Amino acid sequence: MTGSKLPKITRADIQSGTTARSFQRGEDYYATGAVSALVWRGDTVYAEVDGSSYEPYQVEVTFTDTGIGSAFCTCPYDWGGWCKHIVAVLLTVADAPDAIVERPPVEALLDALDASQLRALLQTLVAERPDLIDAIEGYVATVKPASAPEPAASPRTALPTVDPAPFRRQVHAILHSLDRMRASEAYWHVGGVVDQVRQVLDKAWALIRAGDGNNALRVLEGITDAYVNAWYNLDDSDGDAYAFFEDLAAAWTEAVLTADLTPEERRQWMDDLDDWQGEIADYGDEDVFATAQEALRQGWDYPPLLRVIRDGEITRDGAWEAGADAPYYADELTVARLNVLERQERYQEYLYLAEAEGQTARYVTMLVKVGRVAEAVEYGLKYLSTTDEALALSKALHEYGHVQEALRIAEHGLNLGGYAKAALAVWLRDVAAEMGETEQALRAAQVGFKAAVSLEAYRQVQNLAGDRWPALREELLTWLRQHVSSDQAAIEIFLHEGLVDDAIRALGDYPYYGAVEMVVDAAIETHPDWCIRACKAQAEPIMDQGRSKYYHHAARWLEKAKAAYLAAGRAAEWRAYLSSLLERHARKYSLVPRLKELR
Repeated sequence: MTGSKLPKITRADIQSGTTARSFQRGEDYYATGAVSALVWRGDTVYAEVDGSSYEPYQVEVTFTDTGIGSAFCTCPYDWGGWCKHIVAVLLTVADAPDAIVERPPVEALLDALDASQLRALLQTLVAERPDLIDAIEGYVATVKPASAPEPAASPRTALPTVDPAPFRRQVHAILHSLDRMRASEAYWHVGGVVDQVRQVLDKAWALIRAGDGNNALRVLEGITDAYVNAWYNLDDSDGDAYAFFEDLAAAWTEAVLTADLTPEERRQWMDDLDDWQGEIADYGDEDVFATAQEALRQGWDYPPLLRVIRDGEITRDGAWEAGADAPYYADELTVARLNVLERQERYQEYLYLAEAEGQTARYVTMLVKVGRVAEAVEYGLKYLSTTDEALALSKALHEYGHVQEALRIAEHGLNLGGYAKAALAVWLRDVAAEMGETEQALRAAQVGFKAAVSLEAYRQVQNLAGDRWPALREELLTWLRQHVSSDQAAIEIFLHEGLVDDAIRALGDYPYYGAVEMVVDAAIETHPDWCIRACKAQAEPIMDQGRSKYYHHAARWLEKAKAAYLAAGRAAEWRAYLSSLLERHARKYSLVPRLKELR
């Protein structure tokens, strides 16, 4: 293909989305040719990357007009930023676009076929992959044909009944797909297996959102029965398999509240959930389906609940009997009810319930949605208690065109507590700047910087400060020295300002080696003695412990040490030090050639 069709991305773009360690490892993978099967379809690059697994990891990177949009890898990495395999693919896009083969996107391939050809394609695929039959049957069962008539008044009797068996078989096949792997190999694929089951669960959610709770329950029956009976065979050291029960339980709750069930059906579903719960309880949790079971017990005809959603009687935890403490899952059940009420456009009942149950963010955003803006602002200024509530209301006001009201609420929210202060400040900064409210944007930028220190946040303050920047610069740097003792973001800021001594102090007593490398690279000319000590501290343990697979890292640190020795005018000392290393490690045959290259 012609590389010009791919977006132009730089190494800086890649580094901004990953950690220093992942970038370094990704460079190694790219350099050693671990990336293969590179294909460009539409706006997505697909690739395979060799790793610790027998099978290569599958990587997908989707691009937008402005650069990298999203990236996915089948490896288990989950420690922030892109993994090394994604980095290796992105480096290929940046440095070797001619290695990528262009192919038509799937949509274009299918558009070229008529109905009979599509049918023949599906039949061919099924003949080759019989396991696809259940997926196809499940898809057909949960998708309403375009020509289907509108359902009658009673969804329970008007809509066809979905067979749970295909979903049961599909989940069973997914969970047993690792059976032929060794345990040490299967461990790395558990997260991917659970994600496949989650895709089956999406079929139930599609029915729930369409208002067909009865058929959603049938899909959930098949998924739950298969999952409960086999999930414990997975190596769940990371908790991925057990975490799926939270998603499953949430779907059950909303399906129950969406369905039109007879008393007998409620009892039957309750018995089924009791049975599944009993099997799960053997593994440490007796309450997985408690919220769904309570939804079955209460339904929408529960007297305390009716008093709240019909009459607006305001009593916190109003859906529970007088004098009874609300159970731990009360908020979960309330949120599920609110989701259903919103889908059914029962807005006044939604508002009554949200206010009664203390769901402030949901209450005020719904007021905005139904056009009661002044009421939402007044209520928000009086009752908002956290930054996340303020952010939710500000976004809703902005979305519906009430920009000044949104700015007012966001400004008020910065004085509240909560985990979303940085997010709220950034949102206010950007919207205020867009509206020409520079002073407000600058205040928000300073709050955002102190709430979540980063070089980008620092630069945003600079961009908005104008002539006031010299004074604000000193103020922010002084604050940084006093409040951030050891942090990579602080190091980046100090280096950005050329303050190497501050960057060295910010490393702290136990610095991450990526941060050390960042400072060393900036300090070689000005602080060579410190750089020599820092590089030796990184390289010598690798060599002394004989960690041969990391010798290339040791060599890289020694190369930096050499540059520092030369910058300090101590070339003779470097040669003597290198000779001592060659003598000490003479028997380490894979290390010696790397050391000789440093002469």
